[in-house]
Amino acid sequence: MTSAAEADRDYRLELEGITKIYPSVVANDDVSLAVRPGEIHAVLGENGAGKSTLMKMIYGVARPDAGSMRWEGAPVQVDNPAHARSLGIGMVFQHFSLFETLNVVENVALALPGKVDLDDLAGEIREISDRYGLPVDPYRLVHALSVGERQRVEIIRCLLQNPRLLIMDEPTSVLTPQAVRKLFDTLRQLAAEGCSILYISHKLDEIQELCHVATVLRDGKVTGTCIPADETPKSMARLMIGKELPVPAHDAPVQLGEIRLRLGRLSLESGDPFGVDLDKIELEVRSGEIVGIAGVSGNGQQELLYALSGEQPLADAGAIEICGKPSGRDGPARRRKTGLGFVPEERLGRGAVPQMSLVENALLTGHHAGMLNRGLIRFDRIAEFARRCIDDFNVKCGGAEHQARSLSGGNLQKFIMGREILLAPKVLVVAQPTWGVDVGAAAFIRQQLIDLRDRGTAILVISEELEELFEISDRIAVIAKGRLSPSKKPAETSIDEIGLWMSGIWEQPPPATREATHA
Repeated sequence: MTSAAEADRDYRLELEGITKIYPSVVANDDVSLAVRPGEIHAVLGENGAGKSTLMKMIYGVARPDAGSMRWEGAPVQVDNPAHARSLGIGMVFQHFSLFETLNVVENVALALPGKVDLDDLAGEIREISDRYGLPVDPYRLVHALSVGERQRVEIIRCLLQNPRLLIMDEPTSVLTPQAVRKLFDTLRQLAAEGCSILYISHKLDEIQELCHVATVLRDGKVTGTCIPADETPKSMARLMIGKELPVPAHDAPVQLGEIRLRLGRLSLESGDPFGVDLDKIELEVRSGEIVGIAGVSGNGQQELLYALSGEQPLADAGAIEICGKPSGRDGPARRRKTGLGFVPEERLGRGAVPQMSLVENALLTGHHAGMLNRGLIRFDRIAEFARRCIDDFNVKCGGAEHQARSLSGGNLQKFIMGREILLAPKVLVVAQPTWGVDVGAAAFIRQQLIDLRDRGTAILVISEELEELFEISDRIAVIAKGRLSPSKKPAETSIDEIGLWMSGIWEQPPPATREATHA
């Protein structure tokens, strides 16, 4: 029989003195951490605190410059992800490691040892998908998947490997409340069967509910540990950021102005055979209000965003009006001149060019805001604007000349959000404004959106973060299967009702109360 003292020493993973130094930053500084079998262990910290770097070293993506690692009591150096998987370590990345030109089943097969029958594997994917509430088509090409659908692929790929240690980086950011409950049941079941789980999330209420232990990182160092069940989200936020968590001040709009964005029976057939067709979407967003659109990823959000940004021009110019101008046939550049600002859900590739510096990425969408003089680039103005984005939005980076891909996901998101907000557009369309951003930065970004609304901008936010939408929106609607629900004020609905609407079930109001009557 194992004594209590022996059980305390029975760790699955032990890290001691782990240090990782990059040219511009010390990502991890003498980090020690231990995880027991069956333990759900949270890793808390602000963006840039070193969480993802630490996880990548456990998974073999990066190597520590100092320190040691023990796996089930024996010293180990994880050479690469394949070695990690052979040990029983699986990881769900925040930035996905998927080949876009392959389909789902082919991507999953690449992570499995030996020769795999793709049709049999597709059946296993469907079984896991159904069991855990993570719908995905095994034969769909990855490049056609939304961010949320790609995350489902990553989770399914890990679960198929029956890991003994599962690392999860922001796993619930694109799930409905109902799917989160199902995932939590799955994680608790895995833990009860002896699987260790390292869980990174900025949703402190989730950590309080799910995790047994939490290790807190700040500026690459361990600053403490806690038992989440004995804490509150506020107290954990205080441990994480070193001060009280700011709460956005969201008063009702003082006065709504003119209609800045109008969608008139917008229908669009998806170019992707696995995509979702948009069906007669009607929406109005006025100056001085924030309208939120909720929904499970893969229900038409991607198609709607392409239509709104101008990346998918429409046959009907009047299907989209920006500041009173029919804009359905306009491309992205012309829509920006009309007054549109846009933040896509994909940070790298669509929100920023990875190989370009932050200065150059500032120019991409801000060139019309005094950064050109008779066609010539004003480098001093661009550099000044980029530095303002970095300073105002507390972007942790090596400097404005550093490449976008050198930033952590949350810091790049802060830069992109700062860039678009500081340009003060007449209409701002934002997808997943705080995805992967720590609680302090998320509160700051949400307050910046509210302040921008108060200055007269019409804002449309598409997000799978229901609490976020309830916190900042003046009206909330749901997109499901390419259709848009009626909108409601947050005080007139609930997270449970919006969660139900996400399944596509809602009652149409009588004509007199439809959205067109909102003034």
